[in-house]
Amino acid sequence: MGISNHMRLIVTKGDITEQQVDAIVNAANSSLLGGGGVDGAIHRRGGAAILEECRRLRAGHLGGGLPVGHAVATTAGSLPSRWVIHTVGPVHSAREDRGAQLASCYHESLRLAQDLGAESVAFPAISTGVYRWPLDDAARIAAEAIRAAEARVAEIRLVLFDDTALTAFREAFDDA
Repeated sequence: MGISNHMRLIVTKGDITEQQVDAIVNAANSSLLGGGGVDGAIHRRGGAAILEECRRLRAGHLGGGLPVGHAVATTAGSLPSRWVIHTVGPVHSAREDRGAQLASCYHESLRLAQDLGAESVAFPAISTGVYRWPLDDAARIAAEAIRAAEARVAEIRLVLFDDTALTAFREAFDDA
């Protein structure tokens, strides 16, 4: 399955915490308890409600943390969206191909968004910050994963933090 005529894809520069969409994807760490980068920004702007739900998940079936490539949803708290979909991207490795794990972040987040009934979802550039995934490769994997996803969401936004990421993702989605 590829992107259908019924889906709108937007690649834009901006602040993911300001996106007015049904679901914002958080590039989380496995603890789900906040961190740096996008994760920290989402927790700061969304407020305590997100952290409280994450703590409940950790106290329940995610006691060991959220595995890499998986996704789970919480409230969006004070963010202008209904849900935050937390996904844990892999740390880049020059010795081991972890591309399937990165692709899984996009597949699982879209599946969860569809299950929630989300009509729109915003993604950051997963694993490109402290997890050091090279931008061009991360963009290529994201484009391939979103195009191949079976889950259907009416609007998918890739919200990039700077011009370098924006260029890499625009080129990947133009080529894919």
